[in-house]
Amino acid sequence: MERREFLRRTSAAGAATLGAGTLAATAAGTRAAAATPRTGPLRVDIVVFDGVEELDCVAPYEVFSAAAMHHANGVEVRYVTTGRPGLIRCGYGTGIQVKHRWAPRETDLIVVPGGGYTRRDGPGVWAEIDNGTLPRALAAAPREGLTISSLCTGAVLLSAAGLTRGRPCTTHHGAKAYLAEHGGLVKNARVVDDGDLVTAGGITSGLELALWLVKRELGADAATGVETMLEYEARGTVWQAS
Repeated sequence: MERREFLRRTSAAGAATLGAGTLAATAAGTRAAAATPRTGPLRVDIVVFDGVEELDCVAPYEVFSAAAMHHANGVEVRYVTTGRPGLIRCGYGTGIQVKHRWAPRETDLIVVPGGGYTRRDGPGVWAEIDNGTLPRALAAAPREGLTISSLCTGAVLLSAAGLTRGRPCTTHHGAKAYLAEHGGLVKNARVVDDGDLVTAGGITSGLELALWLVKRELGADAATGVETMLEYEARGTVWQAS
């Protein structure tokens, strides 16, 4: 039996018990991303680029896709690019066919993965910074109701966009000093939630980032349902603004 169909069928009973209403997901602090209950699906855009780390983008895609089976309003998750839609080549050679253009006003949550931090002369975050298109797009994206998140060295792209300056944040351990040098208030936590800015640590922390945002936006039942499906329990500390 095809795996995803099996997961849908085994999850249907749990999803059916959820009420039509959803929790308004507002992080503690003054910079909350959402102020009213959600009435439609949670819209998630994962921005990808040549050199992106495979697990950085695939792990959150899997979690958010699975979350759609555990909430009445569902989740719409897609890969997007600031360039021309087409084939994106990941850091280890995996190809991802990206169909959607960058459209920050059409989404509720942006996820920025990392990759290529140790390759200054190859594809990855440094090439994106040198090109400038993605940092400029990120800098122009913030608006009421939008949460921008990153994992691993995706935070370096947020830093280049000026989004982490003076904000609590985290990244891969190898990039924490860089993030701090450029104005980020680095916290030693697995996930750092500062309302409309949520960042996570190293490569595997995309699981924790996505599970935390599923819990925050869709509720604990959805998050525990995904954990059961994936047979994975979120680990580490979530730092929240207070």
